[in-house]
Amino acid sequence: MAEVIIKTFNLNVYFGKQHILKNINLEIYKNEILGIIGPANSGKTTFLKALNRLNYLFKDYYQEGEIFFAEKNIKYISDNLLRKKIGIIFALPQVLPITIYENIAYGPKMHGIKNKDTLDSIVEKALRKAYLWEEVKDRLNTLATKLSGGQQQRLCIARTLAVEPEVILYDEPCSGLDPISTQKIEEAMHELKNNYTQILVTNNTKQAARATERCAFMLMGELVEIDRTAIIFTSPKDKRTDEYVRGVFG
Repeated sequence: MAEVIIKTFNLNVYFGKQHILKNINLEIYKNEILGIIGPANSGKTTFLKALNRLNYLFKDYYQEGEIFFAEKNIKYISDNLLRKKIGIIFALPQVLPITIYENIAYGPKMHGIKNKDTLDSIVEKALRKAYLWEEVKDRLNTLATKLSGGQQQRLCIARTLAVEPEVILYDEPCSGLDPISTQKIEEAMHELKNNYTQILVTNNTKQAARATERCAFMLMGELVEIDRTAIIFTSPKDKRTDEYVRGVFG
């Protein structure tokens, strides 16, 4: 039986008086690639940010229910440790205006690693895992902002990997990328599967069908259905899921 790494129990999320997520009960398995699909304003991004408490940066945020990571309630895990263990990649690459090398070394340095040889090894390993090493190994001292959009997004993945997370959250990571860059991101995701749990929020149903093993469909803050991706896209149980994947709405 698959090991559960994240579990939500009756998760309800509010921004002010708006009820964004409604009684979300979901188990996420270790080392799986889980897709989350649904039309705009379904609560997909809010759900991702609830997993590492980024929503609490908003003053009108309120949450009910429980979230467990590695069998521990996340309310008892410090923000720094939680966000080290559960990293997030946003739709637009968030590179720092410093060199490629320093972008990746930044996190390990913040966690106390100062040895140059150790940092060199971390940087190379992270770039290799993100399918970027061969493209940048001769220009690590170049500003990260000089990279293409697809390269910047893979740099963000490498930067996340450098602090040794267990879970990687992707919030529309390919929304602004060309097909070749998108393919490289998906290849990196599949290579990372053996060692990381990954959750992909995407409005691209074709990408969800290609890249994920299980898929959840959300609508208006509710979890409508979750199953193996092949089932979600060929024989879903709920009519609303079927209509969404066939493009009837969304």
